[in-house]
Amino acid sequence: MKIFNHIIDISSNATLDFIDITEKIKSAIKETGITEGVINIQSLHTTLAIIVNEAEPLLIADMKVLLEKLAPQTHQYQHDDFEIRTVNMCDGECANGHAHNKALHLPTSTMINVLKNDLQLGKWQRIFAIELDRSRPRQVALQIIGN
Repeated sequence: MKIFNHIIDISSNATLDFIDITEKIKSAIKETGITEGVINIQSLHTTLAIIVNEAEPLLIADMKVLLEKLAPQTHQYQHDDFEIRTVNMCDGECANGHAHNKALHLPTSTMINVLKNDLQLGKWQRIFAIELDRSRPRQVALQIIGN
């Protein structure tokens, strides 16, 4: 059994940006030569989700509406009150309570089978990184295990 670790660098363009990372992941698997195994795909950020779903534009628009209803940017979050918040602060801190509350409803990782040196996905399945906060550089960690 072999284990490979790889980081995918991506950049989001906006809040609720659905970034299709399927081809980058397939490329990483091909480089390993692993023909059978599993891959764990993990966000390295608390406000970047990883999901498997369909890349259909109207569906993605529907999902964006649903996520915004779950945790609207216009809501008053205690996390965003920098006069009372005392932990996990950094220079240039932004108000992103909405992003953390959206993340509560989504996974930060997914595990998928690797067969024949490729992802085992259904006909319409794609892997997305979803930006829940604001545009910025992001990283997704891959761990590929198999033979």
